[in-house]
Amino acid sequence: MNRTYYLLLFSFFIVLGTIAQEASYEIPKRSTNTNILKTDGLVQPHLDEFLLLCKKYDIDYSEKLFKLKEIVIVDSLAITPKGGTLGMLVRDDQYQVEKIIFSWMTLLDSEILKVVAYHEFGHYFLGYKHICDDCNKIMAKVNSSYFDIAKDWDYHVENLFINSPEYLKKQGLAKN
Repeated sequence: MNRTYYLLLFSFFIVLGTIAQEASYEIPKRSTNTNILKTDGLVQPHLDEFLLLCKKYDIDYSEKLFKLKEIVIVDSLAITPKGGTLGMLVRDDQYQVEKIIFSWMTLLDSEILKVVAYHEFGHYFLGYKHICDDCNKIMAKVNSSYFDIAKDWDYHVENLFINSPEYLKKQGLAKN
């Protein structure tokens, strides 16, 4: 029974990731106080942990953090029989990131939310683009198994930071 469940869940997420880059969505409503970053309580612990890691690796995040308006879970990211989007950066008319949004589907498992949160934070705070199509790394375009990444979480997070464009730039090792 458990094998069948995991096989179905695994298949579901493979299908979801296949059209992740062609998502349509409705931008969530902005909080009424324009000076306060609205962060969903379920995402906040991951953001806090990520920012502590930024400090550990001497990556300045404050300017980017204060430019954000919202980090929220929404029910408006596209879901079709062919797949869907689990998270994305939302940009304004000047192409500046103003929101980070996550699909309600990330709530199916806490490990999925954590991996997707670090993926989106990696784009925004660490300067990443996708590093591969499907390679069981946090910054993959599609992750066939979030659970494989979660099993060796510390290794994946360390690699996420030490190989990030922002860290390499700070170390003078950035590729031109």
